[in-house]
Amino acid sequence: MTSPAVDPAPETHPAAPAPRTEARTAAPARRITGAVWAALGIVYVVWGSTYLGIRIVVETLPPFLSGGARFVTAGLLLAAIVAWRQGPAALKVTRRELGSAVLVGLLLILGGNGLVVLAETSIPSGLAALLVAAVPVWVVLLRTVFGDRPGLGAFGGVLLGFAGLGVLTVPGLSGEVKIGGVLLVLVAALLWSAGSVSSARLPMPANPFTASAYEMLAGGLAALALGLVRGEHHGLDLGAVSGRSWAALAYLIVFGSLVAFTAYAWLLQSAPVSLAATYAYVNPVVAVLLGALVLNEALTWPILLGGAIVVGAVCLIVSTERRR
Repeated sequence: MTSPAVDPAPETHPAAPAPRTEARTAAPARRITGAVWAALGIVYVVWGSTYLGIRIVVETLPPFLSGGARFVTAGLLLAAIVAWRQGPAALKVTRRELGSAVLVGLLLILGGNGLVVLAETSIPSGLAALLVAAVPVWVVLLRTVFGDRPGLGAFGGVLLGFAGLGVLTVPGLSGEVKIGGVLLVLVAALLWSAGSVSSARLPMPANPFTASAYEMLAGGLAALALGLVRGEHHGLDLGAVSGRSWAALAYLIVFGSLVAFTAYAWLLQSAPVSLAATYAYVNPVVAVLLGALVLNEALTWPILLGGAIVVGAVCLIVSTERRR
């Protein structure tokens, strides 16, 4: 997803930036340089554009097979880069760490991203992005279940977020879009949140790049298997796939799953977490604008109003958590 979507960055922890805020509050202030703003711009635009890319891919490619191919390819490339830059030993993990990475990969890639890809065969990319933007709302609730105590402002953001989600579901309830697609994204956001929270609590590989490589491979292989079980390969004519679908898939692999993730991982080391976390409410805005400009997706009042409410809720949650 992700935003998602990969998306790998949210796999490692961005969907739940708040738990890391406390660990970094005592660190020396980081200078916001031009490189920081450049990396932030990459995360804003590239992750925001992945929803558009997915929508174009599924025009002529099946959802789970294309999503699986994306993440298996990205996972292999990332593993090769890690081995090249840090040596093959950097890919070594314990059985527990590998098991944790596989579980998180299934939740994030197969469940979170996979259901979003499937949903975008029937709903606009901008609407999908706004529904996914509520991930921090689910994260707060899941953290509460696990015993954390988010602040009152975070719970206020949860209530506001659910109000926004209610408005965003109006197109589905009114028949303007398929309600099944809306429900798929809501489930995807919940699974993505579960994977994000789990990744902070399970014995994960210490190297975030190594962890993401195994997560992408596990989730991608599972998506390919599910695509075959669904029969997506029957009648698939690769020669009939449009050039723009191939181009969008390549974009998602290289930029959505590698470049943006590297930029975000670097941001976590070089910039305040509160600044890096702003991707959560910028990405959906970028996605909605790109969907309207490139695919002529309608900007209806439920999308504009509900989207504004959800973005406001995420802003409230992020700002509350960074003060704790």
